Amino acid sequence: MRIAFFTLGCKVNQYETQALEQLFTRRGHTLVPFEGEADVYVINTCTVTAVSDKKSRQMIRRARKQAPEAVVAVCGCYPQTHPADMDGLGADLVAGTGDRLGFVELVERTWEERRSAVALDDAFARRTFEILPAGGLEGRTRAMLKVEDGCVNFCSYCIIPYARGRVRSLPAKEAAEQAAALAERGYREIVLTGIEISSWGRDLEGAPELMDLVEAVCAAAPACRVRLGSLEPRTVTEDFCRRAAALPNLCPHFHLSLQSGCDAVLARMNRKYDSARYYESVTLLREHFEVPAVTTDLIVGFPGETEEEFQQTLAFLEKCAFSAMHVFPYSRRPGTPAAAMPGQVRRAVKEERAHRAAQLAARMERAYLEQWVGRSVPVLFEERRDGLWYGHTARYCEAAADSAEDLHNRTRNVRVEAVEGTALRGSLE
Repeated sequence: MRIAFFTLGCKVNQYETQALEQLFTRRGHTLVPFEGEADVYVINTCTVTAVSDKKSRQMIRRARKQAPEAVVAVCGCYPQTHPADMDGLGADLVAGTGDRLGFVELVERTWEERRSAVALDDAFARRTFEILPAGGLEGRTRAMLKVEDGCVNFCSYCIIPYARGRVRSLPAKEAAEQAAALAERGYREIVLTGIEISSWGRDLEGAPELMDLVEAVCAAAPACRVRLGSLEPRTVTEDFCRRAAALPNLCPHFHLSLQSGCDAVLARMNRKYDSARYYESVTLLREHFEVPAVTTDLIVGFPGETEEEFQQTLAFLEKCAFSAMHVFPYSRRPGTPAAAMPGQVRRAVKEERAHRAAQLAARMERAYLEQWVGRSVPVLFEERRDGLWYGHTARYCEAAADSAEDLHNRTRNVRVEAVEGTALRGSLE
């Protein structure tokens, strides 16, 4: 079969699509572009917001219209949480977020028998982590390694726990083996990802901590950078920082989910920390690492957010001095407690606040980047475009340099001479 993929959403979805691609090709099938002719179109969906649902529906309809005789297979978080929404979209196979190995077989059977099928389970009934092949099919610099699935935080705006179920962890031994295999295949950076990696280990015997996993992966792939995915602020303790700082190949880049800098809003969001605990994490990181990159996510216009509360958030952002931020206007998600909360903020107000927060984010990012001018930094180069080689520093700052050499997948020191846009520009040393 000729199989085409379209993936929406987070890095976990991207990881799982790459795994599916490997599983299909191992069984003799061929990958083709989504825009072209295929026998099967797989849409790996996202449901984090109502906008995500809309995009997922659009891609399903597009595939059906594009190839009436092909099999349209849908998987991921959207059908897992809203199976009734699949009616009338033209999908031949509807699956959820579990049993990827079974999904491959179902796709084959649907193609052979030309019969529609639905394969959905109860996400909360899952108890084991499904081990899938890591890395992509093409030679790439950076590989994602999924080490955890599920979430039980139940933030009031989020539907993902219902899509992914309970926390399930990849044991450290298996994670280390996969990391070593990725290094053997030529990858030079490994990103530990999951739905909520701060909860890693709570379902394993002895309840190991996240740093136990990180130490095992760093030791198994010493020639690779190891980068952490998004962390809950409560994960960052004195012990976490002490052990992390002792790992030479761990990237000093920490993405700490914030969502709001106002304690009243955090409480309505059902986040498990307040601004004081969050700032403690930021302070600990800066005590243990030299100029760490601390990045975050922010939701503006959450139900009930007043202008005064938003001003508290802006002041807290300045205090934290983030190196980069993702800013999102609150998106009402049916099925979550926040969707029924009073005080829903008007769209125009949300967009205006998002604009102000984005302006602050840009200023903070520029200030962080300018600290590197005149300094030498190692850059792992990934691609050549517009006549320059581009890559990233360990702190995930994009950097560019000119060279006649082939720098792909190589790490070279760059003397930073300027900041151009959101990238460092310099010369090879």
